[in-house]
Amino acid sequence: MKTVGLIVEYNPLHNGHAYHFAEAKRLSGADTAVAVMSGNFLQRGEPAIVDKWARAEMALALGVDLVLELPVAYALQPAEWFAYGAAALLDATGVVTHLCFGSEAGALETLQPLAERLADESADMKAAVAEELASGASYPAAYAAAAERTCAGAGLHAAAARELLMQPNNSLGLHYLIALRRLQSGIAPLTVRRYAAGYHDAAPQAADIASATAVRSLLSGVGLAAAAPYMPPSTAQILAREFAAGRGPVSWESFAPQLFHQLLLASPQQLSGLYDMTEGLEYRFKQALPKLTSPSVEQLLDQIKTKRYTRTKLQRTLAHILLQHDRSKLSESSLSAGPEYLRVLGFNDAGRELLRKMKKTALLPVLTRVAGMSGDQLELDLQAAAVYANSYSPRTTEGLLREYRQPPIRPSL
Repeated sequence: MKTVGLIVEYNPLHNGHAYHFAEAKRLSGADTAVAVMSGNFLQRGEPAIVDKWARAEMALALGVDLVLELPVAYALQPAEWFAYGAAALLDATGVVTHLCFGSEAGALETLQPLAERLADESADMKAAVAEELASGASYPAAYAAAAERTCAGAGLHAAAARELLMQPNNSLGLHYLIALRRLQSGIAPLTVRRYAAGYHDAAPQAADIASATAVRSLLSGVGLAAAAPYMPPSTAQILAREFAAGRGPVSWESFAPQLFHQLLLASPQQLSGLYDMTEGLEYRFKQALPKLTSPSVEQLLDQIKTKRYTRTKLQRTLAHILLQHDRSKLSESSLSAGPEYLRVLGFNDAGRELLRKMKKTALLPVLTRVAGMSGDQLELDLQAAAVYANSYSPRTTEGLLREYRQPPIRPSL
């Protein structure tokens, strides 16, 4: 039996995701689908608009059979570690046969040669990336430039490699391919060309397709009715329920009181001990605070953002501050060791059968409950869930303790 793996955030799930899901099933010929999904904090350093349980429910309503959580240790990372953690989880299930991802290129023939080259040149690439960063480049630009340098003279079109990597989904897709090679995984990759809406498009580009960015903009600026045409009805129903219960829409401003409390109390030395706090960035945060006219995360980002320190980089750093990720529990060595468990967020009847198979095939513990469990990665996930629930209005004990009490979601729509 074939099972296709998807690496997703569904923030929120929209019609473009539905297209990708249908194409993934078609291209792979898979009977079942497993999604690895970021939890409450996402790869670009943003809090999810609604929590992971609601988004897992959206995935099940779409037809995904089993939803696994990508630990926050990997979810809040640049493409390299995000992709490695997610691919490692799919590989560790022992049941996933294919991985299908979206890309601007839309063809593996464009991405595979570059992935093969870069996977075999990790030491050279790290040195080249470090050199580009030292010259003042942002991480995405540094990686693209380093790839161009690494590919020069290797029979690959170096300038084309750089151009390819400046497109966000190509970059993620390339890192999925690199991760599969480094894991020596037997999972077969597939890619689907992104349809109509680009990742960063802030407005809808087609009658029924809009990027997640555009959908969130509609939700925050106009309302659910304006965004509904761009998402499956099940997504709209789940969002309406969550918003009515005070569990969304969640944004960075939902955490402004907590974040500014931490920034004001912490010394630069204390901030420097947190993960991803690099090259004196702690002083930039502290120096920006008196210049703000209000305690707004948007204002703070505008004050600090530079060509080198992109919004995405700064948002991830703020998330590590908010969640108090220190280097004793989160480091390159801990990330290199791989995920520690397979956390189940939801499943349907076909997913239940996959879980039964995984009792024999899984390379990691499969968690459906977390009470009594321990480990650094799980502790970070539990802390992230508690901080996220503190943004709800009203805050409830049920919300704060849900992580310990919530069984995996089963389809209800």
